[in-house]
Amino acid sequence: MCRTVDLKQAVLAKNDEAAHTLRSRLTAAGTTTVNLLSSPGSGKTELLERELGLARRRGVTAAALTADLATENDALRLARSGVPVKQVLTDGLCHLEAHMLGRHLDGWLPAGTRLLFVENVGNLVCPASYDLGEDLRVVLASVTEGEDKPLKYPTAFGLAHLVLVTKHDLAAAAEFDETAFRRNVEQVNPGVEVVLTSARRGTGLGTLLDRALALGAGTPAHVPVMAGRPRADRHAHAHAHGH
Repeated sequence: MCRTVDLKQAVLAKNDEAAHTLRSRLTAAGTTTVNLLSSPGSGKTELLERELGLARRRGVTAAALTADLATENDALRLARSGVPVKQVLTDGLCHLEAHMLGRHLDGWLPAGTRLLFVENVGNLVCPASYDLGEDLRVVLASVTEGEDKPLKYPTAFGLAHLVLVTKHDLAAAAEFDETAFRRNVEQVNPGVEVVLTSARRGTGLGTLLDRALALGAGTPAHVPVMAGRPRADRHAHAHAHGH
């Protein structure tokens, strides 16, 4: 068991080095990077498509890289926004890693890109531990997933700079308890902003874009309490919750 934990820590440490290098490279290029995490079916792609379209209409140079186990469906949907989009197929890997992201950006990311949105693999376990060199980590959860989602996935929600609730147009039908959800988010990530969104109705549309632009302009991001913990402590915290 100890060898398994040690190996995982070594892999994550190597990823952290690659993430630091990639972050420095993107920052020097004037690019703000947003890492989007969610479960499958959260509505992440639809919301991102709307945000990318809004960025284009505002004249903001943006690009998106989307990762999945198979198919290029998400890339085709995001491309409808009119911004450069690249699909990455992970061949069974349940998350992106910093060196992988950097490799796919080489020779593809257009010069002068102000915002880079990375749509991670639909999974709240594996991607949560991997820094991609992002400036803004966003976790999304739909109203249909349950108010206890933040407690079930404390690492994902605990390291977020921003939490988006999606499909809010279905809140009444799903009997979504907003107060309970916010309380659970606060428990794992005190002070993080929680925004209600509906891609179909336009609720909260533009918030993600605005927060990314503000960060690029120098507004500091929220600092999660968990971010200050050693990796071993984060791992123990997640393991205590069954992950």
